[in-house]
Amino acid sequence: METSLDIQAIRKDFPILQRQVNGQPLVYLDNAATSQTPDQVVNTIVDYYHGYNANIHRGVHTLSQEATDAYEIARQKIQKHFNIAHSYEVIFTSGTTHGINLVATGFTSFLKKGDEIVVSAMEHHSNIVPWQMLCERTGAVLKVIPMNQEGELVMDAYHDLLSDKTKLVFCNHVSNALGTVNPIEEIIEAAHKVGAAVLIDGAQAAAHIKADLQALDVDFYTVSAHKMCGPTGVGMLYGKQEWLKKLPPYQGGGEMIAEVTFEKTTYADLPHKFEAGTPNICGGIAFGAALDYMNNIGFDAIAHYEDGLMQYATEQLLSIEGLRIYGTAKNKTSVISFNIEGIHPYDIGTILDKLGIAVRTGHHCAQPIMDFYKIPGTVRASFSFYNTKEEVDVLVAGVKRAKNMLV
Repeated sequence: METSLDIQAIRKDFPILQRQVNGQPLVYLDNAATSQTPDQVVNTIVDYYHGYNANIHRGVHTLSQEATDAYEIARQKIQKHFNIAHSYEVIFTSGTTHGINLVATGFTSFLKKGDEIVVSAMEHHSNIVPWQMLCERTGAVLKVIPMNQEGELVMDAYHDLLSDKTKLVFCNHVSNALGTVNPIEEIIEAAHKVGAAVLIDGAQAAAHIKADLQALDVDFYTVSAHKMCGPTGVGMLYGKQEWLKKLPPYQGGGEMIAEVTFEKTTYADLPHKFEAGTPNICGGIAFGAALDYMNNIGFDAIAHYEDGLMQYATEQLLSIEGLRIYGTAKNKTSVISFNIEGIHPYDIGTILDKLGIAVRTGHHCAQPIMDFYKIPGTVRASFSFYNTKEEVDVLVAGVKRAKNMLV
């Protein structure tokens, strides 16, 4: 498998990959849940707490100014990475779920009974439940874009769902359970033609696809740092400034205010209007360092390498009799969800763990997908640019061993 990446040099940036689990070398294939964090990002975290740990935006002292500068530089890195027009359109959040809930709560005052909102059939629970709660608050109706057996959205049905009643459309860029890359350009364009706003859940895409948010013309796009070599507990919500100005604050507190009296409070300008309280300062700075790290490697090189790894893994796994892969879309990223006939996915995952192989089992917070296929869940192997062909071979041998033990 040809690649321009120096995989062994990259792997040295991730000390955790050198550890053992249950006496076996770790093979980490749960990247869709959380990617690993390189030394360059860990060192940024350590440097913050060793060198300039202080609250931001409020202090005149040196440490506060240094922390503020570093945090705002990270915001600018996010702006540049996603080609966002203005840095104040970048809202720091605790992650994708926070970003989705911020928008869903804000739209409560904009919807009325009979309005319609549209989600896809392959959403993560965090892009289903907030919209159901929104419907309960407002009387709006939730419509669902169906999917087919290949794990692709039925786009003709999507177009039929749209009408002048449609106010919001929500879809993930990439399915966390299947790896499908959804046609979000078409989804956004069609929604805008009927006057609907669009939120794209970019959590699974961000580690593999460098989204150009101005080119997409999307209204909202949200990601989590921990899917792309950053720390947990931090993410970002992009919103077009016209929407962010209309949405009410999600939380009240310090930082998001202009003036406070007991009679009336006025709110701060963007982005601070949506950033109440002391943020995850260190996390935001480390998010910027993670983007630097991945951009230094190059997203085109990452995508090419991961695609080759996924193709190889697909071929090798399909050589196992009785194994079925769920999610065979023409356009997908490096996720393989599979089952072996007659074996519960949890049992396979447990044996793989004994062999030092980390995969995810269950419904992957995407229970409607599992209900569609009439299965309890899947074994999910998800790959990153630091994984190797040799690790795929270990996975395949482990699956074969599990099958022999369980059948």
